[in-house]
Amino acid sequence: MKANAENQSSSSSMDGLKWVAVFALLAAAVVGNYLYSDVSVVLRAAAIVVLVAAAGGIAAFTAKGKTAISFARESRMEVRKVVWPTRQEATQTTFIVLAVTVIMALALWGIDGIMVRLVRLVTGV
Repeated sequence: MKANAENQSSSSSMDGLKWVAVFALLAAAVVGNYLYSDVSVVLRAAAIVVLVAAAGGIAAFTAKGKTAISFARESRMEVRKVVWPTRQEATQTTFIVLAVTVIMALALWGIDGIMVRLVRLVTGV
C-alpha cells in the first residue's frame, strides 16, 4: 500500500516535469517563430512541426496524455460503429432543415411586424 502511494507520488511529480517540458517546447516554438522571422518560412514551419511533435510525444507519456490517447482510440472504435446516412438521406434532411428554417424565419418576421405595430399603437409613435 505504501509502495503504491510512493510510486503514484513519484509519477505525479514526473508528470509535472513533463508538462513543464511540454510548455517549454511550445513556448520555444512561438518565441522562435517570432525571433527568427527573417529565416525561411519553410525552415520555421519545419522547426515548429518538430517542436510540437516533441511536445506531443512528451505529453503522451503523462497520465492525462495516456487517458487522452485511450479516449481517442475508444472514440475511433465508436465512429466505426456508426451507420452513416446515404447521400439521398443527407440531401433530403438538408432540404427539410432549410424549409423549416425559412418557415420559422417568415413566422418570426411576421410576429415581429405585428409586435412593432402593437407597440406603435400603444405608444402612439
